[in-house]
Amino acid sequence: MLSVILIGISLSMDAFAVSVTNGIAMRPFKTGYALWHGLYFGAFQFLMPLAGYILGSTVSGYVTAIGPYVSFALLAFIGGKMILEAVRGGEEGSGGMAVLSHKRLLALAVATSIDALAVGVSFAFSPPGPGVVLSCAVIGCTTFLIAFGGAMAASRIPGIRPKTAEIAGGIILVGIGVKLLLEGLLK
Repeated sequence: MLSVILIGISLSMDAFAVSVTNGIAMRPFKTGYALWHGLYFGAFQFLMPLAGYILGSTVSGYVTAIGPYVSFALLAFIGGKMILEAVRGGEEGSGGMAVLSHKRLLALAVATSIDALAVGVSFAFSPPGPGVVLSCAVIGCTTFLIAFGGAMAASRIPGIRPKTAEIAGGIILVGIGVKLLLEGLLK
């Protein structure tokens, strides 16, 4: 079970980075924002390995081949849009992201959980251990806690202008996309 928790922690790092970025940029911040981060990221980190397990080796080669490109495209688009919105947003005191849409959170959750699909495929070929559903639930719960905690902690960081945080967040998202793309290309 320890190995499943460690897998959950490693899979949740991209979700953590996104949650921290959004936690800083959201003004005014509401606890519900952090809860939504945890729910979206946790749900997808639960569902993607489960889907990977079910798909097994049937389409894993295809998903593994295009996954990095899909992740990069989603993260680069969202990150670029964040940067553009922050730059076009006007004055420094204008407040940062006022609303984080469910559509944006959904796209971020999908983009940051595609690697979990490959983990699920590996579950199909692993020796028996804790049940697959239990393993996926542990991964999802771990991600929920880390994403929720990241957004909550980041919201309390003083002295960062929301516009600056939104630009930095966009750069971080593009950077995560590039990292995932390079990892996929170098495999």
